Amino acid sequence: MDYSFFRGDVKELDCVVIKGLCWQKGVLSLLRKREYTKYLILAQTKDISTWVFAILARLFYPRKRVFFWSHGYYGKESWLERFIKRVLFSLPKGGTFLYGNYARDLMINDGLDANKLYVIHNSLDYECQLEIRRTLHQSAIFSSYFGNFNQTIVFVGRLTSIKRLDILIKSLKRCHQLGKLYNLVLIGDGEMKEELVSLSSLLELKDHIWFYGPCYDEKVLGEFIYNADLCVSPGNVGLTAMHSLVYGTPVITHNDFTHQMPEFEAIIPKITGDYFVDGSVPSLTEVIIAWLSSNSNNRESIRQACFKEIDTNWTPSFQLSVLCRHIKNE
Repeated sequence: MDYSFFRGDVKELDCVVIKGLCWQKGVLSLLRKREYTKYLILAQTKDISTWVFAILARLFYPRKRVFFWSHGYYGKESWLERFIKRVLFSLPKGGTFLYGNYARDLMINDGLDANKLYVIHNSLDYECQLEIRRTLHQSAIFSSYFGNFNQTIVFVGRLTSIKRLDILIKSLKRCHQLGKLYNLVLIGDGEMKEELVSLSSLLELKDHIWFYGPCYDEKVLGEFIYNADLCVSPGNVGLTAMHSLVYGTPVITHNDFTHQMPEFEAIIPKITGDYFVDGSVPSLTEVIIAWLSSNSNNRESIRQACFKEIDTNWTPSFQLSVLCRHIKNE
């Protein structure tokens, strides 16, 4: 962050973490400063200084406004965790900025004030990605490597157990058994790579899976994603959804939203992607085949729908507009 855009002094405060509990040193002194009337704080239940700050602001500084920025509810909380969160998120007079509508709906259903819950979404380096997107075009990157013109599925991210890429490889095998021949490109590295390579060999898929390895060149990633027909993330999808959609490729992930990251909301069924039953190889197989079969002739319209979702709802300018609208109104 370029601090030169701010008026006055900017200080970085240290956090002390003891047994998972966090205390931000020096933050309480900011509450006493008269020139500060509004505060934006990242909020989690284990941030003790945030609790104290919000309670003191409510009790002794009624004209000041505190805003939280948080994931909010996940939907998997126990009754005790939900009670603690309900108390925490009822403290800020300004309200709470949330990554998605899913969390907002859960919080409203738990009795929190809908007028104090604002959806701000998330964003990546959108301006850089937009510049790259303008240069992209269909290329022979996959047909040159695989030696065929099969539709291609891509995954970009760490090859870890939580991403459940074994489900994707097993689904690819079932697709082939059903006569649907697809290619798969895995971009990334991780502790599961050797196991996934062995699985692809065991299932006789080595000629249809490209383990590209790690890549941090956004132009290369853009070409891979743009030219793919589908992105599949069998585990939680997170920022992979935004990364794929910004380059025009729809996303499939699992339907257990309590164990998803908030970016799953960018996936609109039948428009920018779809969902399968969590952990189910048959379900993922069915959804992949249904999507690639029904959308093979309208790739460009799908691409434009993916662009629109990101351009409209998942950019820094969108986030800034939400911040300004609600903070200025308080």
